[in-house]
Amino acid sequence: MKILALDASTEACSVALLTDGGIHDRQEIAPRRHAELILSMVDAVLMESNHKLKDLDALAFGRGPGAFTGVRIAAGVIQGLALGADLPVIPVSSLATLAQGAVDKSTTLFAAIDARMGEIYWAVYESAEDGVARLLSGEQVSDPDAVDIATDAPFFGVGTGWGTYRANLGKLFDKQITGIAPERYPLARDMLPLAVKQWKNGDFVSAERALPVYLRDKVV
Repeated sequence: MKILALDASTEACSVALLTDGGIHDRQEIAPRRHAELILSMVDAVLMESNHKLKDLDALAFGRGPGAFTGVRIAAGVIQGLALGADLPVIPVSSLATLAQGAVDKSTTLFAAIDARMGEIYWAVYESAEDGVARLLSGEQVSDPDAVDIATDAPFFGVGTGWGTYRANLGKLFDKQITGIAPERYPLARDMLPLAVKQWKNGDFVSAERALPVYLRDKVV
């Protein structure tokens, strides 16, 4: 199976290519430089793996939630690549990707991205038996003081929402928190297990239906 994944939903810009020979990836923390970097990263991983787009089975992208501009860039790039190579697209949640990067930390994961404007994007996941993060609660955007995860299970917190609102979330869930990684971002490399599972389940779309998920209409 050969899948190219990309994410630009946060300050991190990343691309990863899964092939029979392993994973090739590029990533950089580069706010406001996603449009400049992302296509060169795609070219780099394809060249490194000695593959062309037409050799792949599918493309995947971080469909949000996240920064409006970054999510739009990712969607636009993936649509262009998919149309040009006639490939299906696997839209993957940026929160799920964030949780996937921490599945070795806990059986329950609270993924949170700083949504600006005093809010966070968040969702709760569990590490399934196959090692892939599975959604336990619907993705939401809310004031950090209004979060209700509807579980008493201990969890590991991951994402920039924990960096910005650690005090707020700590007041709500201090007894449940086993640890946090506020420096983590959704990365294309971590998206790949989710993309493979969605591909096997037939959860993919045509290029024109590869659309962003914002969760709210205010621009950030």
